[in-house]
Amino acid sequence: MTRDMVGKSVLVTGATGGIGQVTARELARRGARVYIVGRNAGKTARVAQDIGAVGTLVADLSELAQVRRAAAEFREQVGELDVLVNNAGAFYGRRQETREGLELTWALNHLAPFLLTRELLPLLRASGDARVVTVASEAHRSGRLRLDDPEFRRGYRGWAAYSQSKLANILFARELARREPGVSSNSLHPGLVRSGFAHNNGGGISRLWSLVDRFGITPEEGARTSIRLASAPDLHVSGGYFRQEREVRPAAQALDDGAAARLWQLSEEYVGR
Repeated sequence: MTRDMVGKSVLVTGATGGIGQVTARELARRGARVYIVGRNAGKTARVAQDIGAVGTLVADLSELAQVRRAAAEFREQVGELDVLVNNAGAFYGRRQETREGLELTWALNHLAPFLLTRELLPLLRASGDARVVTVASEAHRSGRLRLDDPEFRRGYRGWAAYSQSKLANILFARELARREPGVSSNSLHPGLVRSGFAHNNGGGISRLWSLVDRFGITPEEGARTSIRLASAPDLHVSGGYFRQEREVRPAAQALDDGAAARLWQLSEEYVGR
């Protein structure tokens, strides 16, 4: 096992299970000082102990107020950050809103990583060799940005909302790379992973993802691209999209720099400047 992350400070969201937990564990094994974010204090503490993380943040990232609080706690308590892995995300078959009145997919999958990254940018800039890794999906290829109705107040469909959020992840990573040349920012598709993803929906959706759990890849396999983007010393790419540890070309709509800029502006309006 290489120790190429010795001394690096890393924050991983969605790290209490699945590929997020494996990513955090493997980066800790490489010598990084890993901090993880989870919703349940007890479970997050247990996972942190199991994987060798040095600290935890407890927050429901679907709520912007909690994202801000978690970022403030990290800035005050840790004060440095070399790698941010935006891994948390979910699929919702029916339209739901957060306590702040935002559609849940849009809030958790896009606005949360956007705001968390923005709030931690001062630490990332100070690193001198910072990386932001955002977990997207091949689902982006069927995604379309609905900038006039990103929360699907009209005609909600779970897959359309999810694929839009994954397209937004890639556009966000590209725009971050353009705006912050001193910070490496890339996105990735982890693969169809056996992780229990989307089982919160019940019915046909859960049955569909049961097939993924039967035939998909392991979380260890699914985490490899995240780990490479977070740690590989020979990686000199920013604004790229990766699959199976290699850079690949995303869909045309994910290469629309005008859309990326408009999405950034809209996201700023959502989270407040």
